[in-house]
Amino acid sequence: MNELEFRPWRSGDDLELLQIFGDPRSPQAHQDRTMLRENSDAPFSRTLVATVDGVAIGAGVVFASSLHPQRLWLYVEVAAEQRRSGVGTALVHQLRQQIPAGQAHELKARYTVTAGDPATAAAGFCQSLGLGEIQVSRDVVLEPGALAEPVFDTNDRVIEDLSTGSVELTKLVMDFYNAVHTDWDPAKMTVGSAQRMLLDEHTGAQGALVLRDKPKREGGVPLAFAVSYVPARENAPTDVLVGHNPAFSDDEVAEAVRDMVAMLIHQYPVKLEVDSSMFVLSSLIDALAAVEQATVISTTHILASDAAK
Repeated sequence: MNELEFRPWRSGDDLELLQIFGDPRSPQAHQDRTMLRENSDAPFSRTLVATVDGVAIGAGVVFASSLHPQRLWLYVEVAAEQRRSGVGTALVHQLRQQIPAGQAHELKARYTVTAGDPATAAAGFCQSLGLGEIQVSRDVVLEPGALAEPVFDTNDRVIEDLSTGSVELTKLVMDFYNAVHTDWDPAKMTVGSAQRMLLDEHTGAQGALVLRDKPKREGGVPLAFAVSYVPARENAPTDVLVGHNPAFSDDEVAEAVRDMVAMLIHQYPVKLEVDSSMFVLSSLIDALAAVEQATVISTTHILASDAAK
């Protein structure tokens, strides 16, 4: 290979690199490519394009997230014919040099495994960088009837509709998000960011349910919640965020989470994103997958440079 050079991202690179990289292999790959962007100091972001004789052959980015400030996201992609030749490693080295003092220096990255893409190259690249796994997230489809419909006549619990603009729901989502990220990627979700990122109309949020220990008029508090989103494509299962009230222990909310999921799939299939840190929901999915009542359609591995420190 002729001499490898690096330059900042510039307008038009997205189209140039599309011709080199080809179409993204999955929705996750499409989303990852949007990380490539022009440099910024607020929020911090640095993108470099690797070139040979002026022709782009790869690109990489590091950028900060105000929601997860402990680490910088890293994303690198190299043209297929140039992989395993050191271009990706060189990009990461150059990107590290772009990180100023006072900015977080630890990196995190992800790759997604599907039935049609084992992501072997991405996994090997992350390993070569010394990144260790901190989380596994699964996209799972549950079909109608996978769980028996719950019965509420014999207890005080009630299911209620909530507006996605509800302050109660927004705070519940915020508390759940922060709680399930505490041990692996501490989050600073606020009421405002919860509403903006997970509940605003532009997110596709279209409805919410909450399961209380008793009616709200009697002082009932939420045990579990679900937020539904417009499907990515017509006739696809509805995307649903399922969570619980972190003020209660896992044992205290396990039945409520199970019943919430059962309600959701009584008539229609749903798609859930389940992190390993969502212990109650993850355990339920494991049990359903073991009896072929849950289909894992993709698995995303999240890794970090400080995982083994």
